[in-house]
Amino acid sequence: MTTIGFLACETTLPTGKDSTKMRREDAFEHDLMIRALEPAFAAKGLELRVIDWEAPIDDFDGIDLVMLGSAWNYQDQADAFLAKLDALAASGIIVCNSPEVVRWNIAKTYLRELKEKGAATIPTLWRESVTAKGVVEAFHVFECDRVVVKRQVGAGAEGQELIAKGTLPSPDWSFGHPAMIQPFLPAIAQEGELSFVFIDGELSHALRKCAAKGEYRIQSLYGGTEEDHSPSDDETKAACAVIAALPFDPPLYARIDMLRMEDGALAVMEAEMIEPYLYPVQGPELGERLATAIEKRVSAR
Repeated sequence: MTTIGFLACETTLPTGKDSTKMRREDAFEHDLMIRALEPAFAAKGLELRVIDWEAPIDDFDGIDLVMLGSAWNYQDQADAFLAKLDALAASGIIVCNSPEVVRWNIAKTYLRELKEKGAATIPTLWRESVTAKGVVEAFHVFECDRVVVKRQVGAGAEGQELIAKGTLPSPDWSFGHPAMIQPFLPAIAQEGELSFVFIDGELSHALRKCAAKGEYRIQSLYGGTEEDHSPSDDETKAACAVIAALPFDPPLYARIDMLRMEDGALAVMEAEMIEPYLYPVQGPELGERLATAIEKRVSAR
């Protein structure tokens, strides 16, 4: 029996009856992934084992391949996370996505490389630190009234700030992390964000993520919802162009998140290749696609 590890974290793992540990409010997404993968994997002779990525290395004995799964606390201990992936790979376990891919993808500065290779991206100011003065500078550069300040290493919109010209932070404010500053694009609240899920470089499914009323963040933590989306040829082409711009062969899985610019073209917001939720509800064939791709990788080892 081939064993596949699904890396989780302490707040996405199901809690026991006697546990005082609190699960994340979006941990139901972890559960949906497991329900989608288990039967499809079993049909291919693959045993799925959910395991905390912070577990001792000996706990991974017998695992042939690990998916990074719902390791949704990695951004606050990135060095430890990368060290564990390196240790797993050194022990002979196939790591998906690989430590090399994770290192490239972990800081959103990878967007600069995608832009250089022709992918459409959202205008961005990259700053090691951001103060109120830097926000004012962004308003001038982008000629806009609202900007979004994001962490360069972050996930799930954690710590993200939307700042309007009329409500500037105090002069002594600072963001506290290396940051990226982007103009706020109305499409996020109007059309929503379009996500394209790729398995081994092939488009599996697409969906539209919509923010709750009065909100701009589309994650379920903030009331965001998802719906099926049948992409146009132009939309598919734009997402495939991002995959083509990657500086390595397509990884096992990737989720390309895109937003429509004011000229109507789609631009990549993020290319998620570490631990993205892959929306199995909108992609009912996801489990089978992943099982087939994983079987191929294990067989080729």
